[in-house]
Amino acid sequence: MTVHGERPRNQSLFASMRRCMNRARKNWFLSFLIDFVVIVGTALVLSVAIKAFLIRSFYIPSGSMLETLQINDRIIVNVMAPELLPINRGDVVVFRDPGGWLGAIPETTKEPLQEVTDFILGTFGITAPDSAEHLVKRVIGLPGDTVICCDVDGKITINGQAITEPYIGANAPSEIEFSVTVPAGHYWVLGDNRPNSTDSRYHQDLPTGGFVPISAVVGNAFVISWPFDNWTWLSNYPETFSVIPNP
Repeated sequence: MTVHGERPRNQSLFASMRRCMNRARKNWFLSFLIDFVVIVGTALVLSVAIKAFLIRSFYIPSGSMLETLQINDRIIVNVMAPELLPINRGDVVVFRDPGGWLGAIPETTKEPLQEVTDFILGTFGITAPDSAEHLVKRVIGLPGDTVICCDVDGKITINGQAITEPYIGANAPSEIEFSVTVPAGHYWVLGDNRPNSTDSRYHQDLPTGGFVPISAVVGNAFVISWPFDNWTWLSNYPETFSVIPNP
């Protein structure tokens, strides 16, 4: 009688243990799922905030900034400039087309999967799907500056001071003569690859006069992040521009 009487109690005990273990498993999985969603959600929010308020990534689609920037380099851009941090002469800036610089941008059709991938990677700052809609140049003239090319030695002058530009290599500062005074709220920008850069010099016939409005500037680039072999901080050459007098 004792043996027959204990079997149901043992079975009931085992059943209770199995139910507890199942609940524990379910609770563990639920806890893991909640933690995963929170972590991913937090990372997404932080990535969007960083991209919106701190930094963005762009790739270089052309050779207009050689040899400073190579084609397909990726750069990190400080988007706090110019609203919170000032743009200085010599800074490498990323800006939206002020109007007519890029011409008509051909529309490309992407597969739905590629659209989703670009959105996700772009949100996290891993890729920059809209890089082709922006330009990258070096700021030569600030608001109020008078920039002239060229003096008797073939150098660009800013407010009467000739500058030596190591970032252009052996190229001439400009094969196009110009004399401009940068209006308030604008910059005068040139590419480092002077013979192959359609920069401010080439757009003087546009309504903006070749100047880039501050409102079009996304920020200044401060580092090459990819490929690793090209990793370097980007200089704004204070030794070149610190001698410029105020306008």
